[in-house]
Amino acid sequence: MIEVQNLTKRYGPVEAVKDVSFSVGREQVLGFLGPNGAGKTTIMKILTGYHFPSGGTVLVDGISVQDEPLAVKSRIGYLPESVPLYGDLTPLEYLTFIAEARLIPREDQKKKIQSALDACGLEASGPRQVAGKKIETLSKGYKQRLGLAQAIIHDPPILILDEPTSGLDPNQIIEIRGLIRELGKRKTVILSTHILQEVEAVCSQVLILNEGRIAAQGKPEEIAGSMKGGDTWELVLKGADAALLPDALAGLPGLPAGELPGVNISDGPGGTVAVSFFLPARAAGTEGAGDEGDAGEGIFDWAVSRGFKILRMDRKRLSLEDIFVKLTGEEEDRP
Repeated sequence: MIEVQNLTKRYGPVEAVKDVSFSVGREQVLGFLGPNGAGKTTIMKILTGYHFPSGGTVLVDGISVQDEPLAVKSRIGYLPESVPLYGDLTPLEYLTFIAEARLIPREDQKKKIQSALDACGLEASGPRQVAGKKIETLSKGYKQRLGLAQAIIHDPPILILDEPTSGLDPNQIIEIRGLIRELGKRKTVILSTHILQEVEAVCSQVLILNEGRIAAQGKPEEIAGSMKGGDTWELVLKGADAALLPDALAGLPGLPAGELPGVNISDGPGGTVAVSFFLPARAAGTEGAGDEGDAGEGIFDWAVSRGFKILRMDRKRLSLEDIFVKLTGEEEDRP
């Protein structure tokens, strides 16, 4: 659906985007995550044909953004960070103007406008009658909904949303995220944000940008696994002797013989023993640390074979916040 190869963008001497490559398939929600100034908005403006790249290629449905920007724009719905609205119009009037600008045939405009209003929760009738009020009187949440409505009015297969929940209150944020999730079931969505919870709530894939470069990309759990090479497990055992447990742990599949990485053992109440350890990827007979069920099963089988009872077992993964801080912090610390 979208293919980006070796994308570079320079503004005079400033290189805002540096050799970025990624792809997005159909019905995927990709989250651009990064600090302010990381290059998220610049990439979005290039994808939508508002800026041309300084180098590299960008293809949308096999169409070059640089060679055929109008053809690309017809396939994309774009919500910029600052929604371009006209306060003296009503949502109905505004969407009629957008329909004309999008060259939607007059006989189809009413149906398209109503579909966009319904999808974004903008009532044309009923107690609130949002669609008939002046835009300047609407709340920020409804203005954001209207921005989404103009982005989907021509039913594009791709949506590009720049900070779609910026400035909204918690209830409005929940509503907009729910709407984006629904749209992502039938469209390709690229979502730019610096809010970590946003990505966790709506995105199936993550691309972390920092200083114009890709710091990491993939599913959050895949990024965490590649960064950490495994996971930390915390157990509370009954029937184990803390003094003998190091030898017993040496028999756990995946732990190197004679080496116990990240192991902590302490006596607990009621004759229990608390133990935590780092289990490398491809441990316990699994295909990788990302398979929690197989790794947990391997630990359970090990405990049973030693005559231990597991009273509690927790898996500690890197959170998206940990990943973000680690990647962007390391980049910022580089000379």
